[in-house]
Amino acid sequence: MERAAEAHVNRNEEDEMEISGYSPCCWKLALVSLGAVCTGGFLLLFLYWLPELSVKWTCQAVPLQEARVVLLRTTDEFRTWSRVQVRSLFAPGSQPLGFPQLSESKRPLCQASPLEDWEGREELLSQPASGEQTEVRFFVHHHVRYLWSAESQSFRRLLALDLGLSCASLHTLHGTGLPRSTQDYRRLFYGANQIDVKVPSIPKLLIKEVLNPFYIFQAFSMVLWSLDDYYLYASAILFMSLVSIGCSLYTLRKQYVLLHDMVATHNVIRVTVYRGPHEMEEIFSTELVPGDVLLVPPGGLTLPCDAVLLNGTAIVNESMLTGESVPVTKTALPNPAQGANGLLQDPAYSPEEHKRHTLFCGTCVIQTRYYSGEAVRALVIRTGFSTSKGQLVCSILFPKPTDFRLYRDACRFLLCLVGVAGIGMLYSVIRSVQQGTGTLTEDGLDLWGFVQAQNGSFLPAGQDVRSPGLSGSPLVAAMAACHSLTTIGGRLSGDPLDLKMFEATGWVLEEPPQEETARHDQIQPTVVHPPDQVPPKIPEGASEDEELMELMKLYQIAILMQFPFSSSLQRMTVVTRTLGEKKLVAYMKGAPETVGGLCRRETVPGNFSAVLESYTRRGLRVIALACRRLENKYSWHKVQHVSREVIECNMEFLGLVMLQNKLKAETVPVLEELRRACIRLVMVTGDNLLTAISVGRECGIIPAKGKVILTEALPPRDGQPATIYWQYADELPAAEVLTKPRKEEIKLMLEEEEPPPGPQPNVADTSYHFAVGGKSFAVILDHFPDLLSKLLLCGTVYARMAPDQKTQLIEALQQMDYYVGMCGDGANDCGALKRAHAGISLSELEASVASPFTSKTPNISCIPDLIREGRAALVTSFCVFKFMALYSIIQYLSVLLLYSILSNLGDVQYLFIDVAIILSLAFTMSLNKAWPELVPQRPPTGLVSPQLLLSVLTQILLSLGFQVGSFLLVQGQPWYRHKEDEHCSLLANLTLDSNSTSPGNATTGPEPEEEEENTASVRSFENTTLFYVSCFQYVAVALAFAKGRPFRQPTHGNGLFLASLVTVSSFLLLLLLWPIPALDEFLELDCIPYEWRLILLALALSNLVLSLSLENFVCDCDVLWQRVCYNQRKYDYPDQAAFPQLELDETAPGYSCRQPASPRAKYKRLAQELLFDPDWPPQPKTSTKAQAPPAESSA
Repeated sequence: MERAAEAHVNRNEEDEMEISGYSPCCWKLALVSLGAVCTGGFLLLFLYWLPELSVKWTCQAVPLQEARVVLLRTTDEFRTWSRVQVRSLFAPGSQPLGFPQLSESKRPLCQASPLEDWEGREELLSQPASGEQTEVRFFVHHHVRYLWSAESQSFRRLLALDLGLSCASLHTLHGTGLPRSTQDYRRLFYGANQIDVKVPSIPKLLIKEVLNPFYIFQAFSMVLWSLDDYYLYASAILFMSLVSIGCSLYTLRKQYVLLHDMVATHNVIRVTVYRGPHEMEEIFSTELVPGDVLLVPPGGLTLPCDAVLLNGTAIVNESMLTGESVPVTKTALPNPAQGANGLLQDPAYSPEEHKRHTLFCGTCVIQTRYYSGEAVRALVIRTGFSTSKGQLVCSILFPKPTDFRLYRDACRFLLCLVGVAGIGMLYSVIRSVQQGTGTLTEDGLDLWGFVQAQNGSFLPAGQDVRSPGLSGSPLVAAMAACHSLTTIGGRLSGDPLDLKMFEATGWVLEEPPQEETARHDQIQPTVVHPPDQVPPKIPEGASEDEELMELMKLYQIAILMQFPFSSSLQRMTVVTRTLGEKKLVAYMKGAPETVGGLCRRETVPGNFSAVLESYTRRGLRVIALACRRLENKYSWHKVQHVSREVIECNMEFLGLVMLQNKLKAETVPVLEELRRACIRLVMVTGDNLLTAISVGRECGIIPAKGKVILTEALPPRDGQPATIYWQYADELPAAEVLTKPRKEEIKLMLEEEEPPPGPQPNVADTSYHFAVGGKSFAVILDHFPDLLSKLLLCGTVYARMAPDQKTQLIEALQQMDYYVGMCGDGANDCGALKRAHAGISLSELEASVASPFTSKTPNISCIPDLIREGRAALVTSFCVFKFMALYSIIQYLSVLLLYSILSNLGDVQYLFIDVAIILSLAFTMSLNKAWPELVPQRPPTGLVSPQLLLSVLTQILLSLGFQVGSFLLVQGQPWYRHKEDEHCSLLANLTLDSNSTSPGNATTGPEPEEEEENTASVRSFENTTLFYVSCFQYVAVALAFAKGRPFRQPTHGNGLFLASLVTVSSFLLLLLLWPIPALDEFLELDCIPYEWRLILLALALSNLVLSLSLENFVCDCDVLWQRVCYNQRKYDYPDQAAFPQLELDETAPGYSCRQPASPRAKYKRLAQELLFDPDWPPQPKTSTKAQAPPAESSA
């Protein structure tokens, strides 16, 4: 048989998939149809569950160019299969971006010719003559279209204008809009611009839910129980299945409705598009295609697509995507073709790199500013599910599978139970054949002070920027003008840092209204000026020149151009003009290291680094300011088209501004609680490295005596390899500076077979913490892979980290087998929040969709709560799982013993056990709340652990012993063969002749009627005895497995569980000690002597005592496990150890056996290796060079 032609789509991307081509095969379809008829449709159900087999059993492998069906499989660890149908569309051409936006008179629909400046990705191929149609083959997977490419002989993702196009081409080739014919042509490929989240109908959801393997199993169970005349039990299964299906349908439909409503606000609106330089048309947003030029009205709108600004500015609320409620200023995409000179670079456009110029789908444009007669225009680059919001919706609709260790262990455990059940089934079959029966700091910033620079040196520091001597200084002008603030609803709005610095100056910001802007030929800029500036009094009869001279006396600065702040560039710049001056002035602010590097060397003070370090060590946030008087060639209009790199050079350094960001009141106690719980803490921030270290010390992440190792990595240059320089931060007094500790002084929690004789070794009082900057982290990732794991093991502070670097850090820690939790509150944290095992967003806005957890309180107090609740949930899962496993085993043992006498439990007995006992106890035992204190102990992380397995095994053996003992004991009673014909009552039990030898036990002598025969097969002394013993065993194991401290509150705090225990126990005692004939008849219980009832009560109490004793004093006794079964930890983990990050979960209950074994976690193995590394930690003032790559052979 021909093998399927395998290829890949989305190669080297996160969603890479293998693809194979198939075509329907008639003889295979005939065989499958025959099999479906023979199996009553079960074969079709089986193929529905396994799409791989459904394709291979009905189709034959063919090359991809001939495939009508493709089989997709993800390349991740889950290897998920998908079956997709290949479809065809017929269009006048095969290029989705064909037909550039020329007028229809110049370019007919069915003809195209290449353009000289057309980029490679847009290059037009020859189109068929007018009237001819081309078949384009494609398939859709997870709302993404893949088109067949004849050139590469593969399917490729349908791309738009978001990748590979230069910024200049977006302006020149796509800046005037599309004619209607071209728009209609492109819509054939891209479809309607709509994030269409269809709400499935209830019948469709019902069918999909019912075909779940669980409900199919339930259906078979109902059939089997009904065939065995257990109609009540089968009815109970049906009822519970219907309730479960109803709840699932309600939940699923509610989620679909919520998601549909979230995207419906911008799905269908009316927008205005350009059909040429001056022609406009109003259309529905669903008609938009990539290449359309959209008019953004002054009053704003909710974006129905992703678009890039071609001109003007826009104030946008991006809370849906970033979680930031502060409006963002979007500026026009720079056009290198209109630059001041011809040397400007023409970078490729990327929505991520040019996000300050991109309007994203679902975000709200609050207002725009534009030239008179030329409205703000935006070029549509992505539509539908290809937009940023569409991708977010797809991630919700098609989430990546989760790989829980608990789920894997549960499957293994259930397979073991299946094996045990198989043995019982084999035994029952044999009997049947024989017998024929069956965020750390406050949100606000405070200006702490400033220091000016003049003539290459710093002036004395000051605190009041409103002093008269500073009213006209460039430093204050930079503070007042270099920002992205705007007025919304009469209030200043923008970045908190910008707002705080501007408010410190006391200046006034004035924005012209839209009516004022429309009356002028040029855009009216935002103006800032000092407070209490009174317009001069102009005498009557003054000439225009005199009036102008009086107005020139005012000090006003107009902001003409903004280069918004970029987290990757760590700076922002504005271009201004001061009233009365001809030259333009550029002001810059940003990270001191960045700004200082862009200034002329002679303007930067020689002690710049020392002064900066003195302030950052105090935990202050330091911002550097600079300015530049532009040359005369830079006019107002030319500046609008100049790249920021041309402006941001040869600056004059103005000074430093220090702001204080106080710790939140909750920060220190929360971090202290986490430290007491032995949870490793790591700080990841975008602030200065020394500022981060200072904050880390203040909040307790770095201990008071902790030694910080500054790690500076430089990339290779001038033929020299990459180098890491190690510098110990000089923060401890000289007397306390410790030399490198000996290996025997490094405190690690390592298991040894025998406790070391004599006193314990002295442990160094100083711990070591690595502090790494973002640039150094990037160099280490690229050139020092062997050192990366060591740094991660002891790294505590990561500063100046870009958003993608935060994600890389999370991934690197996970590769070392750490379980990582991430708490963030900004847009830069979204990627890391999504990547972490437990991401906590401190924003309640829609951006929190990217994070698994969202906190309503904007501080880190939610972290201990989440850990406590998570631990409680994990322990509860284990408790319920163990209880349900023991329930199955106990009932299995009872049925197996009854099979030996050709008997079984009755229909009502099954129903009573499953509903009245198991359902009530299993539900209520999971309601214990989390323990209020976060303890150092770790809960078990898997079902396959010694303690949990021993707990289950001991309870199974205990249940087996009591059931077998009671089963044999009842058969040895002198009254065993007596059959009481009268109704069982308390008097009858008291007067029952124990010496009677009349034959006729319920286990012998079949009744003449079929109904009586069935009843006789149930009612027996053994059945009644095992029923009582097993029912009390359910209560005993429920009480034993209902764990309390240290992860959950004690059982007596769970009122519903106690009520269930008391109710079930009381009812069982009533049945046992005060028999009621009607209940005994209903439950099919036989009449037994009262003395035997007391013996059963004694057995039940003994079982309860032994269950609780084994669970609490053997399986849950840490001291016993340490001293008897496993090695005891040699040391108590100190708060201050030489390497606090190298702890090996010393307080966790998962112990290792006596036999020496290497830890499973990579970071634990590395910790052991570091004990024998003589070169770790590095010595101060040393360096480490990267290994040169091996030279390639020239042979």
